Amino acid sequence: LRRCKAFVFAAKEDFGILPVEAQACGTPVIAYGVGGAAETVIPPPDSRATGILYPQQEAAAIRAAVEDFARDPGRFRPEDCRRNAERFSAQRFRDEFGGFVRSAWDDFAHGR
Repeated sequence: LRRCKAFVFAAKEDFGILPVEAQACGTPVIAYGVGGAAETVIPPPDSRATGILYPQQEAAAIRAAVEDFARDPGRFRPEDCRRNAERFSAQRFRDEFGGFVRSAWDDFAHGR
């Protein structure tokens, strides 16, 4: 994935780990813009865009998205892709979920 120009993801999935893994490698994603991809890929015009989302699961839509990407691949920076993927890291989950559990336990233990 690190050597790819982009990762094309045509599936509709609730989360879809592959687009996040591609971004963790610094690789932009061209994805069907529903399901998890719509939540894990940041499309233009955001200045920190990490990929392109296309609207239909059709060859013409995929082709148009790939052509859009090819017109200016430099707008997708590997560091932005990596930073975006880190939102879904195991460490972040442990830190935030652990904090939630500790807070809930403290509230319970102190009758709040």
